[in-house]
Amino acid sequence: MHQDTHNEYKSITSSYRRSRSIYDDVLTQDKWWSRLYIRLFWSGVDDNIIAAKVLRYIPDDFTGRLLDVPVGTAVFTHRKYRKLSGAHITCLDYSEDMLTQASERLGDCRNVRLIQGDVGQMPFRNGTFDIVLSMNGFHAFPDKRAAFRETYRVLRTGGRFIGCWYIRGESAVTDTLVRQFLARKGWFTPPFDTAARIRLEMVYDLRAFHVEGSMVYFCAVKRGMKPSCSQ
Repeated sequence: MHQDTHNEYKSITSSYRRSRSIYDDVLTQDKWWSRLYIRLFWSGVDDNIIAAKVLRYIPDDFTGRLLDVPVGTAVFTHRKYRKLSGAHITCLDYSEDMLTQASERLGDCRNVRLIQGDVGQMPFRNGTFDIVLSMNGFHAFPDKRAAFRETYRVLRTGGRFIGCWYIRGESAVTDTLVRQFLARKGWFTPPFDTAARIRLEMVYDLRAFHVEGSMVYFCAVKRGMKPSCSQ
């Protein structure tokens, strides 16, 4: 890993460790202040709703191989993974602290394994996975080109790339928050794409692509077989 990227990952990991007590509260809006934060700075976009929409792209009877990167604390995914008892699920995150929290939340899910690692250099063979899921990750990854390259590489032809993350250019208020606070704190890492610049269609067939506030969520298929993505 390049030294600058390694240092950025260390900064991100440290930032998330310091925010451990508030990270899930912000995402799930369990507290009054987190609901106010979302309303004021994120146009009221509900992460719970977006997460539910993203996870619908994964069939309830899925029995293949799924990679979740970054898994974070598994706050949105643990219930889904318990239902996918026939699937082989690999959860990767750079932060050992996040993995510890995910492990506590997933408990005795025997269909899930947790791995510490870098999305830019993943220890998997080409075409290993049927689904690659990336929720709220790409806006934090220091080397986004490497992340796109690796998530594409480890996905089999005809497999689904599913995800959601922050995009700039949709809300001046949100963009200011990200630039002046979240990026400086190390929780988000520039540069950030606009919806038009993600350009998944260059290597994927888009089955769904939606912009909601300053978040994008999608289901894309690696060119080859074309399974449907319904919601």
